[in-house]
Formats: sequence, C-alpha cells, structure tokens
Amino acid sequence: MEIERINENTVKFFVTYVDIEERGFDRNEIWFSRERSEELFWEMMDEIHQEEEFVAEGPLWIQVHALEKGLEVIVTRAQVSKDGQKFEVPVGENDKIDIPVDGKIEALLDHQANQNKKADFEEEIIEDEGLQFVARFQDLEHLISLSHHLELDDIINSMYVFEGKYYLYVEFTDDEDFVAEIDNILSIILEYANESNVTVHRLMEYGKELISENALEQVKQYFPLR
Repeated sequence: MEIERINENTVKFFVTYVDIEERGFDRNEIWFSRERSEELFWEMMDEIHQEEEFVAEGPLWIQVHALEKGLEVIVTRAQVSKDGQKFEVPVGENDKIDIPVDGKIEALLDHQANQNKKADFEEEIIEDEGLQFVARFQDLEHLISLSHHLELDDIINSMYVFEGKYYLYVEFTDDEDFVAEIDNILSIILEYANESNVTVHRLMEYGKELISENALEQVKQYFPLR
C-alpha cells in the first residue's frame, strides 16, 4: 500500500486489488458487503496510523477512486468551526462545506456498483462520487413537508423505506460553483429529518426503494401539503 500525507488533516493512499486479495478480501465483496468494506478500510487506517501517525477520529470526508489496478482513497478529518456549531470539510483548495455539528459525515466505501452489478470490474473506472447524505424521517408527514419547502433540481435524490422509517438519499457533486449551496440544502433537510448512520448501500440491500429519481419532486406532486 502506498501512503502519501497531504497535510495535517488529509492522507491519500493507494492499494492494489492484488494487495486487497492478499489481505483476505475478495475484490467484489468490498463493494457489496458493508461489513467487509469497513473491515478493510479500518485495517488500512490502522497501518496509516502506525506509519504516518494519522488518527482517524471524528467525522471523516472520504473520497474513493476505483482505478484499473486498485483503489485510491483520500481521507480528510473534518474540523470543528470556531463557533463550535459546524464541521468544516475542505473541498478544493480554498472552499469548505459546513455541516451542522449534530450530524456525522458517514462516507465509507459505498460504491455505485449496485446500479450495474454486471459491470466488468477490470475495465470500469469509477470517478469520485462527491458527498453522499442520507436523512431519516420520523414519519412520512415530515418528508412531505420537506418536499414543499425544498427543490433539488439536477441533484440526485431517491427515497427508501427501511425498518418502518423513510429515508432520503442525496448525492451532491463536488462542483466548486455549487459548494455554497450544499450547506443551505443540508440545513433545510435537517429541519425535517435527522442524518442517518445507515448507508445508502444498506438501504439498497435491505430496504425498499420507493422512488429512484427526483424523489422530493414526486412526493410533492403526489402529496399536497396539509
């Protein structure tokens, strides 16, 4: 595994698929098994801690690039803002995303492979997924209310039900021109929901997808605000 310390709060590493298999992991299972992907990730982070004294604590911003011969992973520790109310996550050289301090950023090794399980992993090159966010609603009424107060035009968003609760999955791009809007969107969502520890991978595997695209817009159309 190749490790590069970018700065005090960011580290980048590259691990080949051969190395992954030598560690006892099947190349495909890291995409489809949350438990195994987490196990692999924390095993690698332990090595990084020993070599670079990089402590993976607090909310983490994790970017995964699946390349032809292995995985390139960038891990950044989010920093608490000066007022103690938000986490600041670097995006680019000069921009940051602010996340309310009561929500944790859980971006593990989820992957878009579920969209096409028959893809050829030898040839497929997956680009950075950006920021993924999963919100859990206490009941459907809260989700309906949100749909009438927020528009997610050109933003990936889908709706799931899992263990009796409703979930909204949102995926933002890391377009620098859009960074300022992300904070506002997340703040509005968190007025109606809580950030969930359940990953989108788990929702795909164990939950039920109710609306695959433009979820908020469709909820708004089907359910009038009471």
